[in-house]
Amino acid sequence: MKKTKRAVSNAVFAGVTIVLVIIAAIGFALYFTKPTTTSIPTTSVSSITVTSTTTSTTTSVTTSVATQTATQTTTQTVTQTSTTTLTRPITVNASGAFYNGQVITFLYTAQFECTPPATTFFPNAVNQSKVAMGCEVGAGNISAFPKGAAPVFVLVPAFAGLSIFGVTKLGATPQGFPTFTYNNVTYTILTQCGAALTETACPDHMSLIYSPAFTVVEQYLGIKNGVFGLPEGVLPTPAHDHLVTFATNTSIPWYIVVVLVFDPNIFPNPITGQCQAVVPSNVSNPTENCLNNIQALESAMTTYDSAVAVANANNPIWQALGKPGLEVIVPGVSSPSQLFNATNSNMVLYFSDPAVYPYPI
Repeated sequence: MKKTKRAVSNAVFAGVTIVLVIIAAIGFALYFTKPTTTSIPTTSVSSITVTSTTTSTTTSVTTSVATQTATQTTTQTVTQTSTTTLTRPITVNASGAFYNGQVITFLYTAQFECTPPATTFFPNAVNQSKVAMGCEVGAGNISAFPKGAAPVFVLVPAFAGLSIFGVTKLGATPQGFPTFTYNNVTYTILTQCGAALTETACPDHMSLIYSPAFTVVEQYLGIKNGVFGLPEGVLPTPAHDHLVTFATNTSIPWYIVVVLVFDPNIFPNPITGQCQAVVPSNVSNPTENCLNNIQALESAMTTYDSAVAVANANNPIWQALGKPGLEVIVPGVSSPSQLFNATNSNMVLYFSDPAVYPYPI
């Protein structure tokens, strides 16, 4: 994989942090935030203060005349302190993630890898594979991954519809976050990684992905030749969160398992890791399966919830995929028992995930 084709800048994490912290400061209102006209910084900086001290000496001469002349010299020292603020970019290869109900840190250490290439599973997708650098969602082979690779579950807020791809014309914010409309109110869905090719995309992530599921959605919308000048079935990596089952200070390979979340009530706040019921539900505790731990994901895979139909009534992704009633869908993985024995992509990331909070407190 050519190192020159890095997905995003290494400085992106700090920008995401600033956006998330701004929202957190506004209120403990989860990730559902009404649109605001507040300007959000597009460049992250770190400020340090440098203090300099200068000393000057002045001499005054006074002459007094009485019966005699005397000269008096006074020396005075004046100290001036000036403060200068130096600004420098923060270049941290990091993002947030969820582990066992906590918000932890991903520290990326290498460029992504897609193995084996997409054409191994989809031999007719030669052009798609080339454009997407061989990356795909729809099939996978765990035995082909690097030794010691562990699963990282990528939580995609599919209930936000086409805005997950980071395109403003499809409803995304200029920063790359998806939006969700319910009861005539449009909310911004904050995620640990914004959509690819936007200012909030995560470092060392693939920019474009091929998926037969993307093709299904495009064809459902009457699109036969792809969008944005891309081949059919190729789209930007959608906005998403991360879920893992253990923490380690050692960088290892992690293979991606994509999870489509159709219930907004169980999509966690990226800052707090908590969920909030936004859409009416027939479940006694609508946020019980808040996706900040693996047990919740396993439960959500088998939980039918009326909130899904309510939240996705106008969502072409949900409609094109057959209007599933489950809170989440893991394409190609039908049972919770398969979560650690199967995958639905060929994508691998490299990072450590220390159990430390990633954002400024």
